[in-house]
Amino acid sequence: MNHYSILRIAAKLLIPYILLYGLYVQFHGDFGPGGGFQAGVIFASGIILYGLVFGPEAARRVAPAGIVDRLIAVGVLVYAGTGVAGMLKGGQFLDYNVLAHDSTHGQHLGILLVELGVGITVSAVMVTIFFAFAARERTE
Repeated sequence: MNHYSILRIAAKLLIPYILLYGLYVQFHGDFGPGGGFQAGVIFASGIILYGLVFGPEAARRVAPAGIVDRLIAVGVLVYAGTGVAGMLKGGQFLDYNVLAHDSTHGQHLGILLVELGVGITVSAVMVTIFFAFAARERTE
């Protein structure tokens, strides 16, 4: 893989912008099109591109499997925790109105947290699927 120097340079130039765009979609998702799922896939595509160009071992050093596995659970906990927080404040599950002093701010905070949980989970699951396929032995 060392003889693909143009591909490696192009990937090094593109990956930071892919990750930055994923963050943009994540945090702009409550104001317009986009959100957690789209951002998670975009963010994971940056890590997967890194793994395809530099090898799965290099990608595992950047995103260790143990941390990625924990991020799956963290994303689900953020999503579910937002719903439980609404219940603890006197509302129903995923009732965002009670999360802040004003229902508009509560809606904004709730959507932001739920989309963040979805984005973290989707990104971590996509990277885990890539690692699972990259670890398979080739049969010819």
